Amino acid sequence: MTALVIAVDGPAASGKGTIAARLATHYGLPHLDTGLLYRAVGLAVLDAGQDLGDAEAAEAAALSLDLAGLSVNGRLTERDAGEAASRVASHPGVRAALLTLQQDFAGQPGGAVLDGRDIGTVIAPDAVAKLYVTATPEVRAERRWKQLTARGQDIAFADMLEDIRRRDERDSGRDSAPMVQADDAVLLDTTDLGIEAAFDAARRIVEAARVRAGV
Repeated sequence: MTALVIAVDGPAASGKGTIAARLATHYGLPHLDTGLLYRAVGLAVLDAGQDLGDAEAAEAAALSLDLAGLSVNGRLTERDAGEAASRVASHPGVRAALLTLQQDFAGQPGGAVLDGRDIGTVIAPDAVAKLYVTATPEVRAERRWKQLTARGQDIAFADMLEDIRRRDERDSGRDSAPMVQADDAVLLDTTDLGIEAAFDAARRIVEAARVRAGV
């Protein structure tokens, strides 16, 4: 029987992580937010006092990544971690170091749900269901701004919007595994959707893919 692998890609604050987590719960599958891997690598580089632009340092951090503490490290959700992740993800060596780990997760018996920037194009190109979740930069910036300010972080909305646009440009413009919509991924624009409506739309996309694949 074909494993149900669900690939959820898209830019920052598009809602892909929340949608992926909900899909994983709905289908009883393990879920990996691959962005956390890159955030952890970025923080490791910063904590070591090294430059995020240093490809060798970033690759070394990726090779020594310890997954055990990912889910309990609250720093991974902070603004600086997101910026650091986008920068280290541009290094081919970092992506290569994390490739097998992500592919092994996707290859679990029964399937898995993974979200990130290159799941449907690189990590799991044969995934049964592929979604590309997006929203306008302004809406995504507002979501992230509300999220961070609610945690007590002081950031102007204009700066958040600039962060979002800069990350989009970096993620889509890098030479190694750029953020692009897979040819066979279904576009889900969440600009005008609440989480329930977005999840329902995502579930219907997955169900249609399951029918086509006979899963």
